[in-house]
Amino acid sequence: MKRLTLLFILFFTLISSSAQAFWIWTPKTGKWTNPKAAVKPSPKEQFDFAKGLYTAKEYDDAKREFTKILKIYPKSSEAAESQFYLGQIEEERGDLWGAYQAYQKVIDKYPFSERIADINEREFNIAEKFMSGAKRKALGMTIPVENPAIEIFQKVVSNSQYGPLAAKAQYKLGLVYKSLLQFYEAEEAFNKVVTSYPDSEWVAAAKFQIASCRASLSRGPAYDQVSSKEAKDKFEEFVRANPDAELSKEAEKNIQSLSEKEAESNYDTARFYEKQKNFKSAQIYYNAIIEGNPQSVWAAKSVERLKIMEKLRK
Repeated sequence: MKRLTLLFILFFTLISSSAQAFWIWTPKTGKWTNPKAAVKPSPKEQFDFAKGLYTAKEYDDAKREFTKILKIYPKSSEAAESQFYLGQIEEERGDLWGAYQAYQKVIDKYPFSERIADINEREFNIAEKFMSGAKRKALGMTIPVENPAIEIFQKVVSNSQYGPLAAKAQYKLGLVYKSLLQFYEAEEAFNKVVTSYPDSEWVAAAKFQIASCRASLSRGPAYDQVSSKEAKDKFEEFVRANPDAELSKEAEKNIQSLSEKEAESNYDTARFYEKQKNFKSAQIYYNAIIEGNPQSVWAAKSVERLKIMEKLRK
C-alpha cells in the first residue's frame, strides 16, 4: 500500500511539474490558465505586446498574439492593424501568397483602415515578384492558382479603381496575359487601360501592346490577314500619335515585318491563281505587292512572275 502511495505521489509530482510549464494558477480567478492562451486586458496592451514580439523577430509568437486580437477584440482599431502585421510577418518569411492574402483581408474587413494605400502598393510589389518568376509555393505547398500575378493585379485595380496604381496594375495585367500567350485576354486588359484611364501615362504603351497582340495573332499557325492588317493599322496609328516615343522605333519594325508577311501571303495567293491559269486574278495580286511593298523581295519576285505570265500569253 505504501509503495502504491509513493508511486501515486511521484506520478502526481511529475504531472504537476509538467503542467506548470504550460499552466499557471491564478488566485484571482481560482483557475489554472495557459499563458499562451491568455490575452491582455485591453486591445492596446495586447497589440503592444504582439508588436514587441514582431520587432524582436519572434514571428511565431507574434502571429499568435496578433491573432488573439482578431478573435477577442475584432472591432477594435488594433484589429485592422494586427491583420496588417500578419501580412508583414508572412512577407518577412518569404511567403508572398500568404502575405497577399493577409493584406487583402485588411481591405475586405477593414475598408476604412489607414493602411489601404500602403497595402495596395505592397500587393502590387508582390504581384510584380510573381510576374518576375517568384516561386508558386507557400510553406512548401503549391499556391492554388495558376498565375498569382493575375489575381493580385486584378485586386489592386478593384481595390482602388482610380487610385495611383490602378492604371499601372491594369497594364501589368495585360503583360502577364501576353507572356502566357493569351493574346485576346491581354488585348482586353490593355483596352481597359485606354478606356478606363484615358489620361494615364500608360495609355500610349497600352496602344502599342494592343497592336502587338494583334500582330501576334496574325503570326499564328494559320496566317490571319485581317489581324495582320489591324495590327499594322494600329502600329501606324501609334507612330503618328507618338513620333518621338522610343516604342515608335519598334512599332516601325513591326510595320515592316507585317508588310513583308502581307506581301508573302499575297504572293502565295497570286502563285495559286497563276497555277490555276487564272492569270487575271494572279496579276491583280502581283501588282498589289509591287504597289504596296515596292522595296520587298516579294515585289521583285512579282515583277519576274508578271514577265513570265506575259510570255505565256503570247
